[in-house]
Amino acid sequence: MGLLIRLGVGVVASGLVGLAAYCRRSLSKSGVVGAMLVGTAIFGFGGWVWGLLLITFFVLSSLLSRYQQAAKRGLAEKSAKGHQRDLGQALANGGAGALIALASLFYPAPVMLAAFVGAMAAVNADTWATELGLLSRRPPRLVTTWEVVEPGTSGGVSAVGTLASLAGALTIGVATIGLLMIDGLLGGSVNDLVGVRGVPGGVLLIPSAVLGGVVGSLFDSLLGATVQAIYYSPTRQQKTEKKTDSDGTPNVHLRGWRWLGNDCVNFVSSVVGALAGALVWGVVR
Repeated sequence: MGLLIRLGVGVVASGLVGLAAYCRRSLSKSGVVGAMLVGTAIFGFGGWVWGLLLITFFVLSSLLSRYQQAAKRGLAEKSAKGHQRDLGQALANGGAGALIALASLFYPAPVMLAAFVGAMAAVNADTWATELGLLSRRPPRLVTTWEVVEPGTSGGVSAVGTLASLAGALTIGVATIGLLMIDGLLGGSVNDLVGVRGVPGGVLLIPSAVLGGVVGSLFDSLLGATVQAIYYSPTRQQKTEKKTDSDGTPNVHLRGWRWLGNDCVNFVSSVVGALAGALVWGVVR
């Protein structure tokens, strides 16, 4: 399938997925635009296996954001994330993957897929850690000092959230195996990964997914506990990642770099996950 055809299919596929998500209120209008930009780039430059890994992340994260939504509503007010994702969140979660897919055109090597898997595993692991960690019965601890903090606090980690992070990363690895096997049965060859050392190449990508996902998620928590911008809401009398409340009231800046919001943290963490995934691939291949 030629590049132009893949890009065209990417536009249609990402548009349909974005429209369905908008109808289910998982994406805002700007989020649909972001999903189309990211989806078209990843499918067009990387191929259908890459594109379906992105869709796997998006579908699972959307479902988890709605799981036990009533129980998480009050706690989620601290986070800049919402169950309806916008342009910034779409680019933050998929932007690194799109750039890796573009780079693979100029350097079509297996390590590029390993980096992409690491990036997707990182954002999936972070989403699972956040959405399921909020339901932990025990309060989280700050990743830097290990002091007990309120649920939903940036940089807070818990046993439930950590296990969820690991499960989210592993899920991307398992999905990669399945998609590569299907690709092989269809006669495709994704970066010549199938047949490496006599086993399906997807198996060798599981360490990239697990380590990339967990490292990226932990780096997200580290940034959240140290340099991410945190504000105080006078209206709700609590700390938050949001610059303004839902009614437009500006919040008071407490700490962190003002430019380093949640979307930027997610993007940087996915880059770290990609680097970890590529490094692990270099060791296990």
